[in-house]
Amino acid sequence: MKPNDLQPTAWTLARRAAKMNPSVIREILKVTERPGIISFAGGLPSPRTFPIAEFAEACAKVLKEDGQAALQYAASEGYAPLREAVAAMLPWAVDPDQILITTGSQQGLDLVAKVLIDAGSRVLVETPTYLGALQAFTPMEPDVVAVGSDAEGVDVDDLGQKIGAGADRARFLYVLPNFQNPTGRTMSESRRAALSARAAELGLPLIEDNPYGDLWFDAPPPPPLTARNPEGCIYLGSFSKVLAPGLRLGFCVAPKAIAPKLLQAKQAADLHSPGFNQRMVAEVMKGGFLDRHVPTIRALYKAQRDAMLAALAREMQGLDLQWNTPDGGMFLWARLPAGMNAVELLPRAVDKGVAFVPGAAFYAGAGDPRTLRLSFVTASEAQINTGIAALAQAIREQLPA
Repeated sequence: MKPNDLQPTAWTLARRAAKMNPSVIREILKVTERPGIISFAGGLPSPRTFPIAEFAEACAKVLKEDGQAALQYAASEGYAPLREAVAAMLPWAVDPDQILITTGSQQGLDLVAKVLIDAGSRVLVETPTYLGALQAFTPMEPDVVAVGSDAEGVDVDDLGQKIGAGADRARFLYVLPNFQNPTGRTMSESRRAALSARAAELGLPLIEDNPYGDLWFDAPPPPPLTARNPEGCIYLGSFSKVLAPGLRLGFCVAPKAIAPKLLQAKQAADLHSPGFNQRMVAEVMKGGFLDRHVPTIRALYKAQRDAMLAALAREMQGLDLQWNTPDGGMFLWARLPAGMNAVELLPRAVDKGVAFVPGAAFYAGAGDPRTLRLSFVTASEAQINTGIAALAQAIREQLPA
């Protein structure tokens, strides 16, 4: 048979594949690779915080003392000493058997989606919410419903209206209480207490995502929702923001009733997270390293947040731009003047050498076109000053007449 006689291969995509969409942020990051672009777009930790010397030492030690095991297949649950270290650092009593080491906390979201969502299932999220969670949930074909939120977090009264009933009852509520991505807001103690009590009353599971909780500036956030009702929550954490994202390590803490199913989903996905990386992290964490290291990250990020706040106050005078003051984390949330659209503003801003993420992508359903997310942790203070000045000029030029 000649090549020209072959019929074109008919690839038939699964229905879920049609619902997979590219990450808006990842697409914008391609733009930021252009020379001279100052990026406030990516949620990338500052590489200045990566403990390279400590990992070099840990790498050598792991290979010398445990090299064969480190390079072999490993248990799906994760490296036992690392799971024990995670259990020890959590502010409530946790059995290490409840901890699953994941390939980044993003995999935790994927596993939750596979285990808890059927096609048509109602899933509740904040307004706005983390784009990566929407990406993880969407292929499972849920009905994603946004719950009203304000500066203190989820509107508990609206939660009661959105939970549904019978077959339409929500499977869970997904929340990021600490320095939320994208808004940078932190759920207040009173709101956490009310949300935890209401969820327990309704029998509604909570998925608590906490990648930024250690990155507070002046005072730690209130205790996790999971600490208030461990049997009603799945808790996701990450080593990406306190050590390095290239390790691709996170963890999931689940009630014993649900943990085995998450483990089975993990086994089907990738067998286990990199055992060598797990051993390195466990080695680096010995001796209270995080207690010494994380404060240096906080100090750096606080200085960069302050630089961005000062630049906004200086450059945005008279422009009616609104923004918040996050108490930690990596992001600041802003809202453009009436009549403007962040998606339409982005190309003009890029032409002036600065990039951001339009906020509409972070909403389940119709988003606010005036919102945008600014990350302050990877740019230097000089770049922040230059970038915010360029953004202000782009806004001035695009203001409605």
